[in-house]
Amino acid sequence: MAGPTDNIRSSTSITLSVWSAIFLREAVSRVSGGRAAWVWLLVEPVAHLTILMVVLSAVRHGITLGMDFALFLAIGILGYNLFRNAALRSMAAISANRALFAYRQVKPVDVVLVRAFLEGVIQLFVGLIMFAGMSLLGFDVLPYDPLTVMLVYVLFWVFGTGLGLMLSVGSTLIPEVGKVASLCFLPLYFVSGVMFAPAMLPPQVREWLLLNPIMQGLELARAAFSPSYPATTGIDIGYVTGFAFVSFFFGLALHVRFARRLLMQ
Repeated sequence: MAGPTDNIRSSTSITLSVWSAIFLREAVSRVSGGRAAWVWLLVEPVAHLTILMVVLSAVRHGITLGMDFALFLAIGILGYNLFRNAALRSMAAISANRALFAYRQVKPVDVVLVRAFLEGVIQLFVGLIMFAGMSLLGFDVLPYDPLTVMLVYVLFWVFGTGLGLMLSVGSTLIPEVGKVASLCFLPLYFVSGVMFAPAMLPPQVREWLLLNPIMQGLELARAAFSPSYPATTGIDIGYVTGFAFVSFFFGLALHVRFARRLLMQ
C-alpha cells in the first residue's frame, strides 16, 4: 500500500518539469516568431560573415593571420553572438514571460536561465552548420585543440548568461538600464576583436583592449584552432573564467536578493 508521501514530487523534479515546459514554450516562440524565423537564425551570421569578408578584404592586404580569413571571422562572429544573444535575450526574459509567474512554481530566475540555455543550444547548431558548410567549401575547420575551443565557447555562454541575469534584474527594476545596455553592445562589438587581431594594434592600445575578456576569449579560440595563429602574449583563460563565473554567481545573487520585487514589479 502506497504511503502518503509516495506521490509528493521532489523540488528537483518540479524544477526540471518547469524548466522543460518553459524551454518548449521558448523554443516554439523563437522558431515560429516570424515568417521563416528559423531560416534567419542561420542566414544572419552567414550574411554577417560574407559582408565582413567583402569589406575587410582590402584592409587586411599584406597581413598574415595564420589561418583562413573566413575562419578567423567565423570564430569571432560565433563567439561574440553567443555572448551577446545569451545576455540580451535573457535580459528580456522576465518581461516576456510575466504571465507565467501566476504559477507559484515559476520564478523569474527560471525563465532567464532557460532562455539563456535555449540561446546556447541555438548558437551551437548554427555554429555546427556554419563550420560544416565552410568545410564543404574547402576550408580547414578542424581545431588544433578542440577542448580549449569548447571551453572558451562555454565560458562565453556563462559570461553572457551571468550578464543577462544581472541585466534582467536591473532592467525590470529600472527600465532605462535595459535600453542603455542594448546600446552598449554595438561599441563592445568593435573593441572585442571580432574583425581584427590584437597583434595588428599598437602595444599601448592592445594593452587596454585586452582588459576586455571577450577579446581574450576570441584570441584563445583562434589560437586553439590554428597553432600558426599569432596570438597575443598575455592572454589568460583564467581571466576569462573569472569574469564568466563572477558575473554568473553575482547575477544569481541579485535574483535571490530581489526575488519578491521581480514578481511584484
